[in-house]
Amino acid sequence: MRWIRLTGGTASVGIFFLPLVSGLLASSNLAVAETFRVATYNLNNYLDAPVKSRKAKSEEAKAKVRESILAIKPDVLAVEEIGSISALKELRGSLKAGGLDLPNWEYVTGFDTNIHVAVLSKFRFGSVRPQTNDAFLLNGIKLHVRRGFAVVDIQVNTNYCFTLIAAHLKSKVQSAAADEAELRYEEAKVLREKIDAALATNANVNLIVLGDLNDYKDSKPIREVIGKGKHKLVDTRPAERNGDDATSHAPTVTWTHYYSVEDVYSRLDYILLSPGMAREWVTKESYVLALPNWGKGSDHRPVVATFEAEDK
Repeated sequence: MRWIRLTGGTASVGIFFLPLVSGLLASSNLAVAETFRVATYNLNNYLDAPVKSRKAKSEEAKAKVRESILAIKPDVLAVEEIGSISALKELRGSLKAGGLDLPNWEYVTGFDTNIHVAVLSKFRFGSVRPQTNDAFLLNGIKLHVRRGFAVVDIQVNTNYCFTLIAAHLKSKVQSAAADEAELRYEEAKVLREKIDAALATNANVNLIVLGDLNDYKDSKPIREVIGKGKHKLVDTRPAERNGDDATSHAPTVTWTHYYSVEDVYSRLDYILLSPGMAREWVTKESYVLALPNWGKGSDHRPVVATFEAEDK
């Protein structure tokens, strides 16, 4: 499988999950931040031209997507359902015109040739390791993870870096290849293998796993990705900033996706943290964006988490 790597910063392909040397990317223009924001946003077919049954994104929808991203001002943004490279360039350019410059970017091609996962960042990339050829057996048939995974080491400043894995697991739409839930579970198992590999190398690794995981908290795929025991990931569970008491057990407004066919609001988009990363997590600055007319841009809402740029 061919993959494309495009980034505005220094990047190299390295051994999977080797920790960065803290001074490796030090330079006079490397941004230093006391805190930084990481977000994920499924853009719902951000296409600049129609592909099969997927329509091109309207200018009104693009404007609402741009408004949503500018409202949260992420330093690192993972997007799902981005179309061609030109669509990603257009999005980056429009964000820059709006005052948000994310010069470093990674675009991953998988077996799904229509929509993709990408990462945009204010900070430089230490290394990128696009995972585009993962396969699994299901009912005796070899199948592939459709959208791949973006794996990026991000250098926030000379003393702090973290690894980000961006994912877009199989949707709940029926598939001719196999049962959609079984496909999603198999993809989740592949993703968990990558998480375990990172934690096996360094139990204190700063790791963020995020994206549209397309299932509910207590489902098999999500339980698989989160894991258990000492390597269990922390679910940030961001909620709307509407005055509710956002504790882990409070009935706060956390849904991220609206499915119009069944009139269902669900939490499908996640930001999950390794135990090491969770120590830097600023809980009160993590949220689901509530924006008027948000649905004009996407059927998903962006999710944001904030971190201190210092190992705890």
